[in-house]
Order: sequence, then C-alpha cells, then structure tokens
Amino acid sequence: MAEELNIEAPQQEITAANLETNVNTYDPLIDLVVSNGVLDKETADALRVEAANTGHTTRQALIDNGFVTEEQLLEMMAVYQGCEVIDLAEFTIDTDAIQAIPGNVARMYNVLPLDQSATSISLAVSTLVEPQVMDELMFVVNREIVLYMAKESDIRTRIVEYYGDGAGDMGEMLEGLEAELANDTSLGDDEANIESQAASAPVVRFVNLVLYQAVTDRASDIHFEPFEKDFKIRYRVDGALYEMSPPPRRLALPIISRIKVMSGLNIAERRIPQDGRIALTVAGHSVDLRVSCLPTVHGESVVLRVLDRSVVSLDLENVGLPEDIYEDLTIDIEKPNGIIVVTGPTGSGKTTTLYSCLRRINTIDSKLLTAEEPVEYDMDGVVQVQINASVGNTFGRVLRAFLRQDPDVMMIGEIRDLETAEIAVQASLTGHLVFSTLHTNDAAGAVTRLVDMNVAPYLIASTLEAVLGQRLVRTICLNCKQAYTPDDDTLSKLSLKRDAVGDRPFYYGRGCSTCNATGYKGRKGVFEYLRVTDPIRDLINERRPTLFIRERARELGMRTLREDAVRNVLDGYTTVDEVLRYT
Repeated sequence: MAEELNIEAPQQEITAANLETNVNTYDPLIDLVVSNGVLDKETADALRVEAANTGHTTRQALIDNGFVTEEQLLEMMAVYQGCEVIDLAEFTIDTDAIQAIPGNVARMYNVLPLDQSATSISLAVSTLVEPQVMDELMFVVNREIVLYMAKESDIRTRIVEYYGDGAGDMGEMLEGLEAELANDTSLGDDEANIESQAASAPVVRFVNLVLYQAVTDRASDIHFEPFEKDFKIRYRVDGALYEMSPPPRRLALPIISRIKVMSGLNIAERRIPQDGRIALTVAGHSVDLRVSCLPTVHGESVVLRVLDRSVVSLDLENVGLPEDIYEDLTIDIEKPNGIIVVTGPTGSGKTTTLYSCLRRINTIDSKLLTAEEPVEYDMDGVVQVQINASVGNTFGRVLRAFLRQDPDVMMIGEIRDLETAEIAVQASLTGHLVFSTLHTNDAAGAVTRLVDMNVAPYLIASTLEAVLGQRLVRTICLNCKQAYTPDDDTLSKLSLKRDAVGDRPFYYGRGCSTCNATGYKGRKGVFEYLRVTDPIRDLINERRPTLFIRERARELGMRTLREDAVRNVLDGYTTVDEVLRYT
C-alpha cells in the first residue's frame, strides 16, 4: 500500500525506530485512522514520513491519497472526542458568542464560537484538539468548552465573515491590552509575579497574535527588543525588517516571559543567554520556532526563528540553482570523499542548500551524520546531533565520535576553528564526504579562510572538492512590476555596456497592497560555484590570495555572484538596487 503514496526521493527504508527518534513525525490523527482500520502500520509510517518531508498536513495527505473522505475523517474524530458533526450552513450562530473569542485566537486555532451560556461555550473545530490547545482556549474563555466537528473550509469562511481578514487586529489588540491592564497593579519586576503575568489572558492573546501574523506573513524571524523607553517588535520578511505597532513598555517582561514559558526556558533566569524551541500548529500546519534569549541592559532581547516546512522545500531541484551549477553540484555530492563547502552570510539559505543535498543522497545504503547548532530541520534517516558547548558537547568532540560511527557522509554546521577544520580534513582523507558552511564573502574566499585557520594548503588542495557561494535577493512583486530603460550610470554600476543590453528593459516594483508597498515579494538565490580542479589546486598550494583564485576560476568558466545577479536583473527577476546591496 505504501507505494500508492508516490513518496519522492530519497527512497529509504521506513522503520518504527526511525519514526520514534523523530518527534515531528508523530501525529494523533494518523494513529486514529490506524485504530479505525483505515491504514495498516506500514502505510501509516510512510504517510508520516511523507508529511514530515514535504511539510504537508497529514490530514490533507490522508484525503489526497484517497484513504478517507473529509466526512469520514470528521466522523472518526467526533467519535474520538465525544462530540457531534454539524453542517455550519444549517447552523445558526449566536453573534454574542463571537465576542467571547478574539479573532486572532479563532484564526490561529481555526475555531468558531457557536453559542454560549453562563458556564459554557460551544466551539466548532475541524481537527483533534490537543490538551495544550484546549487549555489555551479554556483560559481565554474562562468557562467550559463544548466541541462540535465541522469542515475546515467552512470554519475558515465563517471566521473571515465574522472576524474579517485580520488586517486591523493588531491595533485593536493593543487598545484592548491598554484597557485591560490599565488598573492592573501586579505588572512589574517582582519575581513572584512573573509567571502569573506571563499567563494573563491579554498577554497570551497578544503573543498568539504576533506568532500568527508572523507565520501568515511568511516572516523568517521575529524580534522582541526592549529599550529604555520602548518595546519594539519587528518581523523579517524577505530579508527586510518591518516594525509592528509597539505594545506598552511595561509589557516587555510579561511578553518575553510568556515566550520563555512556551519554549520551556527558565523564566526567572535573566542574566545569561538561553536557547529553546516551540512547536506550534498555526492555520492548519506545523511550525517550529527556534528561540534565542539574550540579556541586555534594558531586559532580554528575544529572537524567534520561524521554520515553516510548508514554505521551505528541501528538494535540490527547488533551491533555484542555475542549470549548469545544478548539474555540477549533483555530480560532486555523489563523490565518495572530499569536502563541499557552502558560503554566505547568515540567512542566505546555506543550511537549506545543505539539507537539500543531504536529502538527495539519503539512501538506505548510506549512513549520514550531522553536527548542528541548532538542528534546523528533522530529517528521517539522518542521525542529527545538537551541539551544546555548555555541557562539553562541542563540534570537535562530536566529530571525533562521528569517525567511530562508520559514516559515509558527515555534515558540519560550520567550520569555525582549526580543530573542526582538521577533523573535516581527516574525515575526507579517510574516505568520507563532508559538507559544511563558512562565513566568507565569496566562494574563492573559503580557501583563504581555511588557510587563516592554519590548515596546511596541501591538505586543502587534496580534500576540497567544491565551494558554493550564495546570496538571497528580493524578487520584484509581479502585481506592480514596472519596466524602465536604464541610464548609462546604472549600466556602469553593473559593469554592463549599452550594446550588451540592447533594448532589453529593466524592472522595478512600484509598490502595492500585495507587497506592502515595498515593490518586492519573495526571494531568489544567486550563486557562484567554484570547482577545485587541478589549476585551482596549484594556486592553493602556492598560497595565492583570493583574487588570483577567483580570476583563475573565472577563466575556467565560473560565473561570479555579481554576474549571476546581473543575469537575474536582465531576466526581470530582481532590481539593480538588490544586486548592488547584496553582491
């Protein structure tokens, strides 16, 4: 039966042991259909892995693969939760009950108030309600909850009908916060009150709204930044930071404490950095948040990195590599040994590219190990180790242990010192393929960086197979894309001649509601690929500087980051400003 799922490569053996080591593959909905005899254990395991690898919900996978209809699934869930299935089209909704749950909560959990009494409220839901979510909802409504099952699309339609699309929620929420907390004297720095402040209804609702908007806006990061007189919250969307309406400064401690509670951190410890993780289901799909707390002079600065598998594809074909680089890279990652390095600044997509390479070569006859800080995505069939220097679990110690685990492929989150580099070289020389990242300005700079770490040039020349340099540039919004003829000054900045451009227009985004008046929507990678051939090895052994290596690589056919970015300008994907900013 598992073959009916048409699960894409990698085709690895799926075992119960693999699933048990990956918490993200657990789904109570799958267990429910197995217990009802809809799936056998083997097919259920395959479906879980498919959902984990693609970012799709298991609910949708069950329906799309024809195992159950939505109506059958609703009936099973209703029996399990001890409730009834209703048709919202035939149900009269009490508009007073709508006021009992804020719009951001309804949208986040996809729940719809139906009617209410003094002691209870009826909610329509479309999936199994986890205990944590039930606790959150009971806390918000402060009364007993009676559940009904209804179609997911029907609930979403009614939420938009009664609550709107959420565009004005933030302003309304801030007004509500001010009103609800105007007479609250418990807010402050008293350690005894921190937990109660973090659990207060307005704080819970506000944090939920911030997380919901960040995920729906496809933000990559959320920044909570306390200053002396302000408390700023900013999103990073497509590489640019946008500030939202700031909450009152006195809410900084409760809001940050709420995040720490959600991520399992010590809310009373505000003197040292802490790292945590939050797993949420937002708008019907699973999202992981990596939490980093940093003590500052005005409180803790917290950054949440949003990892949404439904947005990020881990297929190498979808990374956006030019065809020639894609062909070269797919050849190099099949080599039995050597080092392949991906370079670029933080947030340039290095880890996504490496994961895509690992997924491409992740087969049942290969053992893959990764050492990461932190582990970004859980991958079935790959042994992943979280680096924790505070307890002595360093890159060096983990990598030495890797060599005793009989691996075929190793991924090192980052080569950051001589010890790590030497182990990578040793692994390569003893028949292992090693993937890693470096923070350098371009591909050729990776060689100089390794030499600066005191790695012997002859070892670099012997083990380094290729370096992929990459950046992410914003793409022009298709809704407000506008053509123009570039002037000579613009062409000069890109080192282009008028004859080479001809009549080809350049483009920019005027700004519209679709792109929030920025002119950009989404991002695209620009790349350069340095293959370490014999002429390049000769330059490495001669300790030639980066400039010599880059120019020799260009003579051998390498296209630089700037040249690849200019190609994207000529093809109408991005703007001149983006090229000059990032390359």
